[in-house]
Amino acid sequence: MARSSHPHIVFAVSDGTGTTAERVTRAALTQFPQDVEVRRIGEVRTVEQVREVVQEAAHARAIIVHTLVSADLRQAMFEEGRRHHVHTLDLMGPLLERLSDLLGTPPLAQPGLYRMEDFNRRIEAVDFALRHDDGRNAEELVHAEIVLVGVSRTGKTPLSVYLAYRGWLVGNVPIVLGVNTPAVLSRLPPERVIGLTVDPVRLAQLRQARVRRISQLVSDYADLHHVRAEVVYALDLFHRHGWRVVDMTSKPVEEAAAEVVALVTGRSLEQKD
Repeated sequence: MARSSHPHIVFAVSDGTGTTAERVTRAALTQFPQDVEVRRIGEVRTVEQVREVVQEAAHARAIIVHTLVSADLRQAMFEEGRRHHVHTLDLMGPLLERLSDLLGTPPLAQPGLYRMEDFNRRIEAVDFALRHDDGRNAEELVHAEIVLVGVSRTGKTPLSVYLAYRGWLVGNVPIVLGVNTPAVLSRLPPERVIGLTVDPVRLAQLRQARVRRISQLVSDYADLHHVRAEVVYALDLFHRHGWRVVDMTSKPVEEAAAEVVALVTGRSLEQKD
C-alpha cells in the first residue's frame, strides 16, 4: 500500500499556554521516524473555542492532543471530535480522575495554575537569593539548593540571581583570605556547594575597575600578587571540602548557570522549568 503524501499534523491544545501538551507530544514523537507538524493552540477556555479548534483540525486532517483541566471542555472536545471525525487524545482527564481518587478531593479545574505556581516559585527563589547574598543569613543556607562560594568579583551575585530567576534556591558566600567560612558550609552536602574562580589577571582587572568607582576599598584589593594569593587560597579551600569548581573567566552567566546546574544535579538548566 502506498504511503499517504498528506502531512501528519497534531494540534496541541490547552486552556493554558499549551506548552505541556506540546512538550509531551514532541517527546512521544521522538519514537517515530515520520515528520509531524505540531501546532500549539493555547487559551482555549470556552465550548465555542473547542468547536472552532475541532473544525480547524478536521479541515487540516489533524489529530488533537489536549490538556484541558475543565471537565466540561474535555467532554465538549470528545463530542465535537466524534462529530467531525477528529481523533482526540485527553492527556489530563485520566490523570486528574486518578489523583482525585487517591487524594479524596476533586480537582480545582482552574486553568493556568501550573504557570502561576512556577511564577510564585521564581519570586520565592529571587527573594531567597537576595536575602542570602554575600553571606547574609548564612545559617539558613541549609535550605538552599545551591550555594556559590568565591572571592570578591567572581560573579557570585549575578549568577545567584540568574539561577533564582530559573527557580533555584541559591545563596552565596564570600571567601576572604585568612577568614574562616561560615560553619554551615561544612554541614552541607559537598555537591550542593560550587566554588567560583576567575583567572587572577582578569580578576585584578575587574577589581581595578571597581576601585575606580569605590575609593574606600583596601589598597591591596586589586593588587595582582594579593589577588593571586586569594585565588590560590580559595582553590585550596574548594579542594579540601570537595566542592566542584566553575571557572568564570570570560564566561557568560547563562553558560555558567548551565554548568552549575549540571554539576549539582547531573541534568540541564532547562529541566528545572
